[in-house]
Amino acid sequence: AELKKASKRLTCHKRYKIQKKIREHHRKVRKEAKKRGRKKPKKDPGVPSAAPFKEELLREAEQRKQRLEELKQKQKLNRQKEHEKKRKLEAKKNAAKIKEKAEGKESSGKSKAKTNKLLDKNSKKSLCRELKKVIEASDVVLEVLDARDPMGCRCPQLEQAVTCSGGNKKLLLVLNKIDLVPKENLEKWLNYLKEEFPTIAFKSATLMKDRTMEQFTKRRARVDLSRTTECFGSKCLLKLLQDHVRTQNKAIQVGVVGFPNVGKSSIINSLKGVRACNVGLTRGVTKSMQIVHIDKQTKILDSPSIIADPSNNVLALALRTILNTEETASPDVLEGVDAILNHCSKQQVMMHYSIPDFRNTEEFLTLLAQKRGMLKKGGVPDVENIAKVLLCDWTGAKISYHSQPPESHRLPPYLTEDIRAKMQECFNLKNLEEENKNTVQALKCPSPASSITFQSAGMTNGTIQENKVIEEASEWENLETSMEGEEDEEEDITESDDDQDDVEEEKDIREVNQCFIRLLLPIPSHYPADFLFSESEHSNSLSLNLDKTADEDDAYDFNTDYV
Repeated sequence: AELKKASKRLTCHKRYKIQKKIREHHRKVRKEAKKRGRKKPKKDPGVPSAAPFKEELLREAEQRKQRLEELKQKQKLNRQKEHEKKRKLEAKKNAAKIKEKAEGKESSGKSKAKTNKLLDKNSKKSLCRELKKVIEASDVVLEVLDARDPMGCRCPQLEQAVTCSGGNKKLLLVLNKIDLVPKENLEKWLNYLKEEFPTIAFKSATLMKDRTMEQFTKRRARVDLSRTTECFGSKCLLKLLQDHVRTQNKAIQVGVVGFPNVGKSSIINSLKGVRACNVGLTRGVTKSMQIVHIDKQTKILDSPSIIADPSNNVLALALRTILNTEETASPDVLEGVDAILNHCSKQQVMMHYSIPDFRNTEEFLTLLAQKRGMLKKGGVPDVENIAKVLLCDWTGAKISYHSQPPESHRLPPYLTEDIRAKMQECFNLKNLEEENKNTVQALKCPSPASSITFQSAGMTNGTIQENKVIEEASEWENLETSMEGEEDEEEDITESDDDQDDVEEEKDIREVNQCFIRLLLPIPSHYPADFLFSESEHSNSLSLNLDKTADEDDAYDFNTDYV
């Protein structure tokens, strides 16, 4: 027999008893309140109606009230400034301590050696060296492309280096971020790219558990879980690699290469099933080659990003170069945003950002900064920082946009029919096509109406050879000096902050003092408002009067006649 839920019905005797208890409690509360007596708030008697100059007194009282409020506001702002300064200093100190502990600095000589190593590691030449290492060491090279602009993510120099390297090196194209483009567009790109190289449709897992951690932290729990964290295309890619292992009858190394923010490290994490490589929204997180073991027969090599050649157009440089977010915004960032807006539909951009019509890029950034609350001191829109945020959004996985494949298909000059056949010979292409179709069908894609139409600028030239890299010497020199002067950081910060705020603080203190004295002392109306603090002004006026010519001093002023 099924168990029934317990009934909430009560007997009348019990119900009446409860009601009686409630009435008694209310009566007791009222009695106690009566004994205490109600303390009415004292009313402000105000100014009697018979009093002379009543309106003036009321006006003065109102003005006094406003002045006190302004005073409080200024004091509050000053306190906030001081707290902010202290917080910055403490954060800087803590960061320096943590850095020293992590690196285990023992002497100044060792620290200098380490800074030089760091500089060398971050330099473009070092990144090129590491990338070349990955290409040479790998049997299969995966070129990762952003599905929103696949042609813009292709590097002809890289493809040529792999195809013309000799041996049995293979090149596969991995079309990542397929959940950000409409299905029809994705199918078109897969059909276009498969004519040149075997292409895999892929969608990386957006949330990955760190292999060093047992549970998600509280901060990680705040991540937007509305987006799908499932991975698509990983089984297909692993199957292709396993087939290649069987044909080669030996263990293989797979290099993952591509431009910044296309999702190289995310693909490796998705294949491994844990967070084996560091990932981030900032471009150029990976600085050196990293080996990840997928199984006994397969090793995956993570590589730094390809460095875009400076000869590329503005759009390619904006989307495919490594940006330094700590630097002040350069004109290149604003030019990049301008290029992106010029290659998109204006109406779709307005709809996406919920922004009214704009005449130029500066106006667009101003409106966007106001909408997102990115304002400087005095409510001025922070155009430079919003430009950086917009570039990060367009290379990250926030915005859905799509570009159309070229109408006529021409093979690049380095890709002959023989090389094309050689790249495809060890793979089951029919099986790959079916797997891609299943991936596309299973995936939830945006509609063409909600995706921004984007006009691609074509392939992006990259620098792979170390000797062709043009280093920005000044940037690294500045970094070196900042690293060497770690000990004097606190003094520099305080000096720079004080220099900026000295004048403002003096003005604020002076205004506060004036307000206090005005409130305390009744100043006669015939005196100037600023008579207590006008010594410096009088001295200035005297110095100005001394500069007058003798003729001007002797001249009679007819406006000063007295009756």
